[in-house]
Formats: sequence, structure tokens, C-alpha cells
Amino acid sequence: MEYVLSLLGPLSQGALVTLKLFVITLALAVPLGLALALVRVSRFRALARLVGGYIWLMRGTPLMLQMLFIYFALPFVPVVGVRFDDFPAAVVAFALNYAAYFAEIFRAGIQSIDRGQYEGAKVLGLSYGQTMRRIVLPQIWPRILPPLSNETITLVKDTSLIYVLALNDLLRAARGIVQRDFTTTPFIVAACFYLVMTLVLTWGFQYLEKRYAKYDA
Repeated sequence: MEYVLSLLGPLSQGALVTLKLFVITLALAVPLGLALALVRVSRFRALARLVGGYIWLMRGTPLMLQMLFIYFALPFVPVVGVRFDDFPAAVVAFALNYAAYFAEIFRAGIQSIDRGQYEGAKVLGLSYGQTMRRIVLPQIWPRILPPLSNETITLVKDTSLIYVLALNDLLRAARGIVQRDFTTTPFIVAACFYLVMTLVLTWGFQYLEKRYAKYDA
């Protein structure tokens, strides 16, 4: 028990890196995903196809590959030549990747709204932007909460991929102690950290689902 308690300090520091990446990614990917979804369902066919290609690319290639490309290869790309430090590179990769997944969730929610509501809004003289903001978007949240919950929980677990950039996240901190002490106990404690984080998210989304269900009743 004393050994387990001694692990909490270094693993907590790693968990802070994990949480920092999670929060920043969520703050960037959700609004970006919503913007991409709005473009995807818009009347601008060329832009919609461009966004569709972006989503296909980001969902069709591994997140780890995207992260390695941004960190190692992007500085050598002609014209672009942008160099990121390890943590910003992880943030960019995660935000761009998860924005594609969130975009598809938002798109499905938007397209689930009956077309009659668009026509009714047009009769009332509302513009497309006003229709989206005042009528469509408020209705999609109860419908997209379950898939949004699943994707957010997956994000927590995917943060472990940043160990390839030598960032001292929760998993890397646990692995370092395992290699030092020759025991798998740090992995078990790290798993408990992940379980607690996902449990908090699960409770949060369950609360939101019940709240929206109460308003819909």
C-alpha cells in the first residue's frame, strides 16, 4: 500500500499532462467540428466536397501517423515548413483529427432535423444562419450526446499516444517507473487514473442526457 501511495505523485504529474491535452483538444475540436459540419451541409458544393475529403483523410489514417507527420515531416514540406514543439504538435494533431469525427457527429445531428422546420423558418423570414442558430442547433444536442460521449471518452484513452513524442504523460510516467522498479503495479495504478477520468465523463454525459430528456418530456 505504501508503494502504491508513492506512485501517486509522479503519476499525478503525468495525468495533468494528459488532462491538459484532453481539455485543449476538446476546446478546439468541438467548435472546429461544428464549423466543418455546417460547411458540409451547406449549398457550397465545392467547399462541402473539400471538407468531405478532409474528413475522409483524417478518419482514414491513424492518429499516431498524423502526429508523427506534423512533428517530424511538416517542417520539411515545401512552402509550409512549420516546426512545432512536441506538445503543440500533439495538440494540432489531436484537434485536427477529432474535429473530423465531431464534424460527422454534428452533420448527422443537423441532417436528422425534419426539412419542414427549414421551410417553416423560411416562411417566417429567417435567414439560413438564423435558422441554424435558433432552430436547428438547439435541437441536435440531445440527439448527438451519446456519440459525442463515446468520442470524448475515446479521446481520453487516445491521449496515451503522445508517448511517441517523449511527452511525460500518464502512460509514459507509468512505463518509466515499471522499467525502474521491475513491477507492473504502476500500470495498474495508471489504469485506475484512466478509469476515474472516463467515469467522471460518463457521469457528466449521463446527467446531460437526463436533463435534455426532462426538457423533451
